[in-house]
Amino acid sequence: MDIVRTVVELRSHVSAWRKDGLTISLVPTMGSLHAGHLSLMKVGKEKSDKVIASIFVNPLQFAPDEDFETYPREENCDILKLVEEGVDLLFAPNVNEMYRQNSKTTINVGGLTDCLCALSRPGFFDGVATVVTKLLLQALPDIAIFGEKDYQQLLVIKRFTTDLDIPVEIVGAPTIREKDGLALSSRNIYLDPKSRSIAPSMFSILSQHASNISNGSDIKKSLKLARQNMHDLGFDKIDYLDLRNSQTLETCSDLKRPSRLFAAAWLGSTRLIDNLTVT
Repeated sequence: MDIVRTVVELRSHVSAWRKDGLTISLVPTMGSLHAGHLSLMKVGKEKSDKVIASIFVNPLQFAPDEDFETYPREENCDILKLVEEGVDLLFAPNVNEMYRQNSKTTINVGGLTDCLCALSRPGFFDGVATVVTKLLLQALPDIAIFGEKDYQQLLVIKRFTTDLDIPVEIVGAPTIREKDGLALSSRNIYLDPKSRSIAPSMFSILSQHASNISNGSDIKKSLKLARQNMHDLGFDKIDYLDLRNSQTLETCSDLKRPSRLFAAAWLGSTRLIDNLTVT
């Protein structure tokens, strides 16, 4: 696997592949790779000739009181995992390479960023949209792959690539979970033993209430009971637990359109998110 740290080097490799008529997938990450990330690499290998992984802890998507400085950085371990997975190229730029001094441009996506995670993480999606736009224009892949665990983020990326006519197919891949149901996340390492034992109940509660709603239970009552269940099991704060339209993220009062159940909640200093389809 080749490792490059500048846009010039990245584009040189991509240009050579293009001359050979090869197709390219990009998997953007912030590193500290786990099986969820590696599942995205597998999708890339299935859908294209070459796979690029990027590792960049993006400062624009961290609020001042968030964990930018302490976010897990394990590049040497990540490289070994990518090599074992058969990834062709790692793009691992530093902050100065990604953001020129006095850079002033950011990307804002309206509508989809007025709810859910945007309410408790102001500016987060601007940071995501800006860095992903840059990565797509730097690598110019045929396909870019993102996990459905961050479903709101996936919709935001699909929206701005369509609006800005960026010639890339955005592919969503299923959430990968631990055996007990906890959605994989690099931040799961922050969970202490007690919190780790509680964390899987988010998935079990969402699964139960998604099933109840599918089978005709009153939506408002089900959501209220789900929130109470999470409080009772030890979650400290619930940012949201909502039924939303799968495409627009508008609140759903029925199941006439495709819907998903979304949740974000805190265990100590760790914020967990998850979502499930409701049929």
